[in-house]
Amino acid sequence: MIKSGESLRVPPGAARTRLDRYLAEIFPGQSRSQIQTFIRDGSILVNHERVKTGCLLHHGDVISFAPGTPEPVPSIRPEPIPLNVIYEDADLAVIEKPAGMVCHAGAGVHEGTLVNALLYHFGSLDAGDPLRPGIVHRLDKLTSGLLVVTKTQAAHRDLALQFRERKVEKEYLALVYGRPALRAGTIDLPLGRDVRDRKKISVHSRRRREAVTHYREEYAAGPFTLLRIRIETGRTHQIRVHLAQAGHPVVGDSLYGGNRLRNLTDVRIQSTVRNLQRHFLHAHRLAFRHPRTGESLAFHSPLPEELAEFLDGIAPSGRPAGLDGPRNRLNPGR
Repeated sequence: MIKSGESLRVPPGAARTRLDRYLAEIFPGQSRSQIQTFIRDGSILVNHERVKTGCLLHHGDVISFAPGTPEPVPSIRPEPIPLNVIYEDADLAVIEKPAGMVCHAGAGVHEGTLVNALLYHFGSLDAGDPLRPGIVHRLDKLTSGLLVVTKTQAAHRDLALQFRERKVEKEYLALVYGRPALRAGTIDLPLGRDVRDRKKISVHSRRRREAVTHYREEYAAGPFTLLRIRIETGRTHQIRVHLAQAGHPVVGDSLYGGNRLRNLTDVRIQSTVRNLQRHFLHAHRLAFRHPRTGESLAFHSPLPEELAEFLDGIAPSGRPAGLDGPRNRLNPGR
């Protein structure tokens, strides 16, 4: 969180970066819209002067914070939404988010989110952005799998720093169309908002940020391939865009999948994909350092039932047993 009286000096690597974008990156618990509000009302200054939200920073600039009374934060109602908590202590919890659940309120979504569920199960959360308490990282609505959420500001700051410094290990399972030419590889393509469609992410955006995705083939499943994905960065839609750009979009991804569904020759498989109603993308493994104890923690989540059944239906020869477990594991000695 941005605190009154704090100041910081802009490092060389942040030169020519917009002020609001830079602050949103180093204070992930603060929404960009809130930062812009502080800049407009003069609560955030650059070299002790008021500036615009799009002010371009220079190496050595001094950013100072003197936030006045923030705008009222809309109340978020706790809701008795089922939540699969696989680990919990006084500082954090690790949960398995189902496909179909949004992480926090946004445009047109004000209830039924992960945040609503967190407030019901854990009570008031003083961690991060008041509009999205506890949220350190996110998964797309139609993606399932592991998420760590925080209960305290100290835990939130530490984990946000671990994510920013790429010390958190994130591994996914993705079923894609076709079969990559290489059984393992790296996709290193910067990403940004599409200039024509703001809902999409593109490799052709004017303002792109580094994005690195590593993949390894698990096995072929009919006209598809199951990949194990490891990401170094956590850009919006990163895995989906990178795989689509490589010519192998994620099964069930209508936004980036193009016409691949219609190109399937097997009518039964085509119907099965159409009925999936989600992305075949699952956050399978999550590992990080405990923010208070320093203990190394690692968790695994098997494929959800609907994805396991989908694989069994298109590849009856069977899938690797490792995809089903262990469900979660605490590895202090990692």
